Amino acid sequence: MSSFTSQVLLSTETLTLRDVHCSGTCRHRSAEECAASTQLVFPYRGLYLRHVASDQTVADANHVLFFNAQQGYQVSHPLDGGDACLSLDVSPALLAELAPTAWVHAGEGTVFRAQSQRIDARAQALVALLRHSLDHGDIEPLEAEALTLTLVCRSLGPRTSRAPTSTHARRRLADRVKMLLASDLSRRWTLAEIGAEIGSSPVYLTQVFKQVEGVPLYRYQLQLRLARALDLLGKVEDLSALAAELGFSSHSHFANAFRQAYGRSPTEFRQASRPA
Repeated sequence: MSSFTSQVLLSTETLTLRDVHCSGTCRHRSAEECAASTQLVFPYRGLYLRHVASDQTVADANHVLFFNAQQGYQVSHPLDGGDACLSLDVSPALLAELAPTAWVHAGEGTVFRAQSQRIDARAQALVALLRHSLDHGDIEPLEAEALTLTLVCRSLGPRTSRAPTSTHARRRLADRVKMLLASDLSRRWTLAEIGAEIGSSPVYLTQVFKQVEGVPLYRYQLQLRLARALDLLGKVEDLSALAAELGFSSHSHFANAFRQAYGRSPTEFRQASRPA
């Protein structure tokens, strides 16, 4: 069985935020389990698959996942390295207020229709800021609550999230591409190489991925790399080495992409997330 740890970062009357780590040593589906209350889960490292009945969702740093209360699910890890997530439990009344009506089933309680939604770079930055600030203990609960609710609103906002679309077969094809990209973030893939690995023509592959995820394949990979950078910034000093590790052609390429996505340089972000 995979080792599993959960650390409470913030607990108030309104919400509970946990940092959850799983070693991912078990490649096969786990035993079925369910959440006691509906949770929003933000992966920030690694990748896993979440299975609800016959439906499958890739959990990576480009998505928020919805774990509905009392809904059975299983988890599997197709790649080495395990995963880490921020898990958010919001009070039922507040969640009902925040969740778009079209996203949930009618009836008692808040039950999301989809397993996941894609999030944007600014939501990823909020995940990192919350985690680093709460780890360092240099943020007041009121500010942390406000940032957490901003994260929820941004993740559920129509302009910054997108529900998976298209057919089951096309979603599975896109899932295989996601797993391939996550298996080696530093690799500079070509469309021909991805197509050869997946068994699909480059043209069809790009069309299907854009239809399912709403962004071009190269931008999806870039956002995964930048999310990994957010995770590692507090642990490394050599930004040029980090840029090379994540597959960027140079430090300036990395810094420009980071600033464009998050509105500040890697150095500025690291300074903002560390104690004064």
